[in-house]
Amino acid sequence: MNAPQRRQLHGILHGIRAVIIDLDGTMLDTAPDFQYAINRMRSELDLAPLDIGTIINFVGKGTENLIQRVLAIDFEPDQAARHFARALKSYLRHYLAINGDFTTVYSGVRDGLDALQAGGMRLACVTNKPIGFAEPLLQKTGLIDYFDIVYGGDSLPRKKPDPLPLLQVCADFALPPQQVVAIGDSCNDALAARAAGCWVLNVPYGYNHGQSIQDVDSDGIVETLLEAASLICRDRVGAG
Repeated sequence: MNAPQRRQLHGILHGIRAVIIDLDGTMLDTAPDFQYAINRMRSELDLAPLDIGTIINFVGKGTENLIQRVLAIDFEPDQAARHFARALKSYLRHYLAINGDFTTVYSGVRDGLDALQAGGMRLACVTNKPIGFAEPLLQKTGLIDYFDIVYGGDSLPRKKPDPLPLLQVCADFALPPQQVVAIGDSCNDALAARAAGCWVLNVPYGYNHGQSIQDVDSDGIVETLLEAASLICRDRVGAG
């Protein structure tokens, strides 16, 4: 990001008081966990394993959508529907058994979270991953204590890209959406933030359904969570 872009973003983000951060593909590289559980499930259905690139393109819209897309590779819609319940149960069993075992924390995440906390930000994690997986994963990776609020894809009646989870966080923090920024790796995060009236930053790594992050309507692309923190908290902690 060049200097004029940084100045522009800093102006936009002046006055931010809370940050909503996505999980998979933004803070944590969980694709190897997905690959392991999906391929164990596929082996039970006598299906060939999938490469990690294929799986990454399916991540981000919730567990049910993930399994539907995985089954669609091999089955016609009516056949996929018949296999869905068994496949979902198998996947959840295998994922729960290894949740976090193959996951890594992206570079800049811990430093970014430290900087956001030092800057006085309220922090929430909003993910489409089921809450029963999200909270243990945050615990296992040592990130859980950074967050005042964690919402999973099944915590509320609707999940991203619906704005409801972000609006709920704003209500929980008693803040207007204009004082909240969402950070994520995909169009789901940007669509939810735009609909909620929050600002939104994207990271260029992670999982954006096989699409270029440059095509997503956001307020800017930051290389790391630490760079985002330096822009958001610049006046408070002297970063940037």
